[in-house]
Amino acid sequence: MSGLLALLDDVAGIAKVAAASVDDVIGQAAKAGSKAAGAVIDDAAVTPKYVQGFSADRELPIIWRIAKGSFINKLVYLLPIGLALNHFAPWSITPLLMIGGAYLCFEGAEKVAHVLGVGGHGHTDHPAAAEEPEDPAHLEEKKAAGAIKTDFILSAEIMTIALAAIPESTFWMEAATLAAVAIMITVAVYGAVAMIVKADDVGLAMVARGQLAVTRGLGRGIVKAMPYVMKALTIIGTAAMLWVGGSIVIHGLEVLGAGFPGHLIHDIAYMIGHALPAGAVAFGEWAAKATLDGLFGLALGMALIPVGEKLVTPLWRRVFARA
Repeated sequence: MSGLLALLDDVAGIAKVAAASVDDVIGQAAKAGSKAAGAVIDDAAVTPKYVQGFSADRELPIIWRIAKGSFINKLVYLLPIGLALNHFAPWSITPLLMIGGAYLCFEGAEKVAHVLGVGGHGHTDHPAAAEEPEDPAHLEEKKAAGAIKTDFILSAEIMTIALAAIPESTFWMEAATLAAVAIMITVAVYGAVAMIVKADDVGLAMVARGQLAVTRGLGRGIVKAMPYVMKALTIIGTAAMLWVGGSIVIHGLEVLGAGFPGHLIHDIAYMIGHALPAGAVAFGEWAAKATLDGLFGLALGMALIPVGEKLVTPLWRRVFARA
């Protein structure tokens, strides 16, 4: 009997350790995922365009198809590549992060430039894409494939940022944490995309079937609000890309020994924050730093637009045109 009790005690101890490990993985994954906010919001803002023009009954199947592709991108390709680099070439993480940050800045600046009418095409497709095949099945296949390719770029940014934010630990803890980040972010992004895409249909159903005037009114409000929600999401996503991208590049410069931009921004943010009332110092300092990081990201992105549009984008399209 005493042996059985001892065994049960050991099992309980193992269960506690396992539970603590799971808690650690989830906690670290949440923190690491939050660092990739800019790319995550951009992912959620970009994906709905790939289901535009399809019948309502095909929207969710297309989103599910893209989500499955995103899981494969993150878990099958990017996770092992990221872990291998982290363990065998850790020196590469900072440059890769800076490249990802610069890409976020380029994307954000391109959207700003497009709005201002001074160039930039955002996430528009190649001009040849206007010649879409008329067969709905072929069109759906092409749209889903394009979305999964775009997701691969954004997922690479997310996974690299998250990997850099994970505290140094054992190989398996890092792998489990990065896998948790991949799953949590993919579920969150494509769950949000599904809700955004179907919000109009929900609103119309409430208008058509609502028994109460308040239900029908709420449905009409949802339908009218969705264009503004999409516009707000685009603005927030662009600002987040510039902020996160700029801060990544600035931090990378500090790691590589070029700390002047980061120190200057820190000093200015400190002065602004401490010029405010005592209760607003921390928020003021954070807001000032985020704004300055974003402005740095915007300037960097504007400088990269000619390089991206004349060199990188044509090369990328040529490569994938053969895929």
